[in-house]
Amino acid sequence: MNLGEAIAQRIEELCKERGISINRLAVLSGLTQSTVDGILKGRSKNPQLVTLLRISKGLGMSISEFLDDVRITDADIE
Repeated sequence: MNLGEAIAQRIEELCKERGISINRLAVLSGLTQSTVDGILKGRSKNPQLVTLLRISKGLGMSISEFLDDVRITDADIE
């Protein structure tokens, strides 16, 4: 699994756990829905740190908590 796929899975999992839609996450994160969709659909294979910071804050967690996932730490870096 590459890093982009791992990040997308993490976002989807956390949204499901919190009962929020991708559109709601975009609003909470101050991002456009197309930015979040780009990550989830693999168009954005290497999201910028500032984007991940915004997403983690939108999910109510720190960037450290967001990145603390075996899929992310074990992902292939392209």
